[in-house]
Amino acid sequence: MADGAFRFQGAGQYFYQPQSQRQLQTRHGSPITTSQRIPFHTQDTPSPNRSPGANSPAFNMFNQHGILNGQSHQRFQMHMNMTKQFGQQQQSQQNLQTHHQNQAHSHQQQQPHHTQHQQHHDAFASHSHNLSSSTPHFTPSHMQSQTPLSTHSQLSKPTSEHWQEQLRLAQASRDAAQPHHYARNAHVASRQAIAQLGPGARKTEENKEERGRRMPYHDEKHPFTALDFGGQGLRALANGLFKYYFLEKLYVNQNKLNWLVPDIGLLRRLTFLDLSQNALEVIPPEIGMLTNLRTLLLIDNKLVDLPSELGYLYQLEVLGLEGNPLNENIMDIIAESGTGELIRTLREHAQGPEPPNERDWIVLDEAPAGEQERFMVYSHNILCDKYTTEAQYGYAPSHALLWENRREVLLGEIRQRRADIICLQEIDAESFNEYFRPELARDDYRGMFWQKSRAHTMSEKNAKLVDGCATFYNNTKYILLDKQVVEFGRTAINRPDMKGEHDIFNRVMTRDDIATVAFLESRQTGARQMVVNLHLFWDPQFKDVKVVQVAILLEQLNRLSRDYAKWPALKDKELFRYANGDEVDEEPVEKAPPAPSQEYASNTDIPLIICGDFNSTSESGVYDLLAHGSLSSSHDDLAGRKYGNFTKEGMTHPFSLKSSYSHIGELEFTNYTPTFVGCIDYIWYSTNALNVTGLLGEIDKQYLSRVPGFPHIYHPSDHISLVAEFAVKVRKESKRAEADFGHGSHDHRHR
Repeated sequence: MADGAFRFQGAGQYFYQPQSQRQLQTRHGSPITTSQRIPFHTQDTPSPNRSPGANSPAFNMFNQHGILNGQSHQRFQMHMNMTKQFGQQQQSQQNLQTHHQNQAHSHQQQQPHHTQHQQHHDAFASHSHNLSSSTPHFTPSHMQSQTPLSTHSQLSKPTSEHWQEQLRLAQASRDAAQPHHYARNAHVASRQAIAQLGPGARKTEENKEERGRRMPYHDEKHPFTALDFGGQGLRALANGLFKYYFLEKLYVNQNKLNWLVPDIGLLRRLTFLDLSQNALEVIPPEIGMLTNLRTLLLIDNKLVDLPSELGYLYQLEVLGLEGNPLNENIMDIIAESGTGELIRTLREHAQGPEPPNERDWIVLDEAPAGEQERFMVYSHNILCDKYTTEAQYGYAPSHALLWENRREVLLGEIRQRRADIICLQEIDAESFNEYFRPELARDDYRGMFWQKSRAHTMSEKNAKLVDGCATFYNNTKYILLDKQVVEFGRTAINRPDMKGEHDIFNRVMTRDDIATVAFLESRQTGARQMVVNLHLFWDPQFKDVKVVQVAILLEQLNRLSRDYAKWPALKDKELFRYANGDEVDEEPVEKAPPAPSQEYASNTDIPLIICGDFNSTSESGVYDLLAHGSLSSSHDDLAGRKYGNFTKEGMTHPFSLKSSYSHIGELEFTNYTPTFVGCIDYIWYSTNALNVTGLLGEIDKQYLSRVPGFPHIYHPSDHISLVAEFAVKVRKESKRAEADFGHGSHDHRHR
């Protein structure tokens, strides 16, 4: 891709303006994120004619490869001498061109013949012009004989437009043989752009709206995003280069590289990578991690084959392969069908990495004191089928995105964990009723399900595809006493203090996210608990909406828990054996007689579990409100908007909540995609009633170095599952103390 205008700041200083990015179809059509480039402000900026100073972070890397030894300046002087020669050659060819034009006027009957010559000389003159401004400091071996090698030249089939493109790319690459060719072009383009803008031109801020469902992979700003190491005779790349994860363009063409380290996969922001005119025989599979690549040039190397992981580069538009002894199958595809078809073929036939190691089970407390019973909670956003588009998750093979395959993997994982309570988000009505509910009934699970609010306004056919939250529980262990749904938008507009608030109607009411509440009782111990399953709004531009949604939820839980504390005891628990689901044929099992229902003096004494997809990091207002019990009305996430009493008085709740994974510092991520890696899913619990005894650990890091994002072959969702084990604390019975009225008080009371 051609570079745009560049802002020039001082002699020899330049920066790359960001390329225009192709807008991808996402779940909700959010625009692509752009980030503002910052011009160089230091004297240590790498430039075409001046190397960085000793204080520059790139000094060691540049010096290591001889960029400071004066060779570049010698080559540049040689380039200037050769430029004169090519300029003279260009002038002679222009004279020849004029001669042919005159002949065309005097010999009309030979016009077709001379037209052909005219085209030939125009092309040659253009080529000479390019050479005059970019003279190679060395000539590839196959060019020394003036016969450029084409790996496809031996094919008997006529040359296609796709192969013409390969030849064009190869020629342009070979013409760019001058050291720092791209950087020098950036310098010229920068001056031209400034001249066109004129004095007084203002630099405007770029659109900062987010791309996709999540925040950008990295949101920092850096003084440069491109490096040009072209024509430096490099035999290896310094390890320090791969710490520049923010790079968007990297030019290492016209060097002597015969291998490429796997660390290239760390530069996940790259959109342009030029490895042409080297001696590479193999491309590492980690190249598949660079899913933002639009252009990849591998021209004039020694490649015989390509890794199947190259198929992960679903956004790749230009792939230069000319000048490699590649196998005939690859060359036929690129010549006949182009880059897109080759990438698709590699992706669909990719075997993928080896299966990841099992996630470790982390034991926090093997024998908590005073425990009453233990139970396990499983929570997972399973990625609704309608959101799983190739435009959003094109790095995964099509069979890994197919719902029929993904649901089988999901069900297998659920059965493997054998949790007592299962909370699923982004599950549609059809999948719940026709697949998960009957399948989990075989394992003695019963379930409850609510869709997002928009299902109320849709036809039955369309409503089946609307996702929501489903909670399953072990029917052998629990009785469902009550179930409720909290519709955040509807609840907000019905609050008296929020009527007339514009932000409520414009931002909160239009979001149809929900939370479900299950009130359960243990058959054996009589202990009761509240289990909340939620899915907050996804958009990072609506942090205020997420805070309001959580505040509404906690307010509703406070009201429900006061009612549940007064809930009557169950007389006969056997009557509730099949209270919520179809009866399943099974052998009767003798169990201990059920214990009577427990009573709770306060609503906060009831054990509380809140799990789901919060779409909020640990630095968010959502996390602070849950963890600290309050949130100021001036919190940054609210952005000064008005939400009734929530922003007049602040937000509070009476529950002592803690994230279960905070015991190990929260997971590095619960959502893993090329554009976002972060922790946004949690399992919260009430610390006064429960202890955490175990947690399911992280994903195999070695496996992650080869997989650019989820879903993938072994992970059916872009989220990972969370599993936590809890122990119910023994409740201390309060003793009523009699008042002491002193000696003789007893006799006095009975007088």
